[in-house]
Amino acid sequence: MLPEVLVPAEGSRHRRSRRDWFVDSVFFLLALLIGAAVLGNVNQQEDPPEWLNLLDLGAGLIGCCLLWFRRRWPVQIAVVLALMGAFSAFASGAGAIALFTVAVHRRFSVVAAVTAIGFAVLPIYILIHPEDNDPVWLSVVFIVIITAAIVAWGMYVRARRQLVLSLRERAERAEAEQQMRVEQAQANERARIAREMHDVLAHRISLLSMHAGALEFRPDAPPEEIARAAGVVRASAHQALDDLREVIGVLREESLDGDPERPQPTLANLPGLLDESRQAGMHVSSECRVEDLAAVPDGVGRNAYRIVQEALTNARKHAQGAAVDVTVDGAAGTGLTVEVRNRLPVGSARAPIPGAGTGLIGLSERTSLAGGRLEHGRTPGGDFELRAWLPWPA
Repeated sequence: MLPEVLVPAEGSRHRRSRRDWFVDSVFFLLALLIGAAVLGNVNQQEDPPEWLNLLDLGAGLIGCCLLWFRRRWPVQIAVVLALMGAFSAFASGAGAIALFTVAVHRRFSVVAAVTAIGFAVLPIYILIHPEDNDPVWLSVVFIVIITAAIVAWGMYVRARRQLVLSLRERAERAEAEQQMRVEQAQANERARIAREMHDVLAHRISLLSMHAGALEFRPDAPPEEIARAAGVVRASAHQALDDLREVIGVLREESLDGDPERPQPTLANLPGLLDESRQAGMHVSSECRVEDLAAVPDGVGRNAYRIVQEALTNARKHAQGAAVDVTVDGAAGTGLTVEVRNRLPVGSARAPIPGAGTGLIGLSERTSLAGGRLEHGRTPGGDFELRAWLPWPA
């Protein structure tokens, strides 16, 4: 197969590389050799006039030189060489290479038009060289076979290049899509971790604020109580800093496969969460109608845990001092229901805890992604109630 020749768009500048110079030189020499062989064969079979011989030789040399410009004007060069074929046997080699170039770089309709021009001038060549020893029909058949082979060869090279280009583009597109999927998965994972850490940090910091508020408004408390509250404040602050450091590290660095994940709570950790809130001074009553908390699937239990955690955090922020009732009920096949209700606060909050206002939005998103539903709002009795249902497969 001939070396591949890259042809830029017509009118554009093309700077030859070393490989291009080598290919063009080979084609130029090949055209000279083919043209000289054909012209020598014609001179052996007949004795053309000297002027015709010189014209044939001069036109052939010009045609071979024109091959150096076929990269920029492939169709125009091929048409000129096809017209030269009407009287020049020496230009036959250059014409074959030009036709091959057109077949490689242009669609079939253009190749057919250039080929038709070559066959249209063939009768003129036969009239100029009538003393050819071969029968006319045999010469025509030979030329048709050679031309068809050149066109087929060029179109095969074109089809192969297009296939390679298509496969390369498909591979690059697949790689880009894979990279996009990886980045999207990483972004989703980071968002999930950020939501988890939001729930944890909001809970920790609200507990810290509650204990600090107690120390501020009860400076006359017994030393033991003050020391115990200060210890809880210190422990909560350290835990909040550890959680914050972890989430910042996860969001800044690329996560590696196989890295251990932070242990996630399940519904079995719910009693500890409630005791932690009671130790912070909240009035929390609970009723769990699930016989075995550990039997709840981890995904369902983790969502239920986060719902109760966020509800307790909201109660500390917006209803300090109010009693909170937590009810967990459900069974496999019927789903898990979580209800958190807090009474209206008595008096005004001593030190309101600021909030971003996105806690309930995050819970709605979490519940929706889990296939459940979330309802919240004021009851007819004036209490605030949050009710969530999560699917629990049988």
